[in-house]
Amino acid sequence: MITYNPLWKTMKEKKISQYRLITKYGISTGQINRLKKNQYVSTHTIGVLCTILKCSVQDVMEFRMDNSEYAFPSPEMYEDHIKNSADSQS
Repeated sequence: MITYNPLWKTMKEKKISQYRLITKYGISTGQINRLKKNQYVSTHTIGVLCTILKCSVQDVMEFRMDNSEYAFPSPEMYEDHIKNSADSQS
């Protein structure tokens, strides 16, 4: 899962409040709420936050493996599928 926990720490270090993001930089309250809930935000929004905070993407978000990521097939499963498809076409 993507988490935006680093964002709040970076904002605190840079002394930029949520209120300031909304009023001075035009970040919507909807975007702030999605960030708080670790929901989807666009890469454009991430770029805007990095520009405002003068930081890198890692200072705004991070990836943490959780059970939902295990629902996706592993690379090995793709390789097996491709091999089996090639074998069945022969």
